[in-house]
Amino acid sequence: MTTLEAERWAGRGFLYCGGMRGGFQMQTGMKRTVVVTAMLLLAAAVAGVCQQSPYANPAMAKTAAEKNILAELDRMVKDHETYLSVPREDGEALWVLTEAADSKRVAEIGTSTGFSGLWFCLALQATGGHLTTFEINHQRATEAREHFKEAGVADRVTLIEGDAHQNVAKLKGPIDVVFIDADKDGYVDYLKKVLPLVRPGGLILAHNIEMAPDYVRAVTTNPDLQTIFYMQGRGLSVTLKKR
Repeated sequence: MTTLEAERWAGRGFLYCGGMRGGFQMQTGMKRTVVVTAMLLLAAAVAGVCQQSPYANPAMAKTAAEKNILAELDRMVKDHETYLSVPREDGEALWVLTEAADSKRVAEIGTSTGFSGLWFCLALQATGGHLTTFEINHQRATEAREHFKEAGVADRVTLIEGDAHQNVAKLKGPIDVVFIDADKDGYVDYLKKVLPLVRPGGLILAHNIEMAPDYVRAVTTNPDLQTIFYMQGRGLSVTLKKR
């Protein structure tokens, strides 16, 4: 990442952990490829360090319902059943944001095997809400249904199989929280389709935002939206639809 690129990302609210501003001084006779490789390795190492947090607060169950969900989440991690799912840091953020907003209606685009959906259910079992989640892959959808059942939250989830670009038309507003974690090239299309359904004061969350620059541009240039970025996990944007 160049200094200019770093400044542009920082200006959008991103955490950027860069190396020396001027880069490396090239020594006489040193090959450019060696310098570039070294810079990339240093950037990767520094970025990894910068995203580590000195604080840790493992999720603790207050109720029997929370205990069942957290147990299923732990089992999924242990048995490697979290295909392309959010890390725990982002899952906990989904839980906190959803419950803090007293959300009753949540939509998720990209169920995978249900890992992120279970984090939402931790909030929804407290608010009395419901999750509608979309998954294009039949095998992952089948696994997700089983995980929801094992966690005791199957009655709080509606899973819709198929292409979410088409199926989001089945959603009806108002929606309190939308979470986008699917094909990155499709983020802007999802945003256009769900934004009218999100209530004023509602949230649009998106994962792996460093892989969706067009989406980042869309949510940071619209005056009707205010976006912050949570980078402790794998890059979560939190967008408020202004009242």
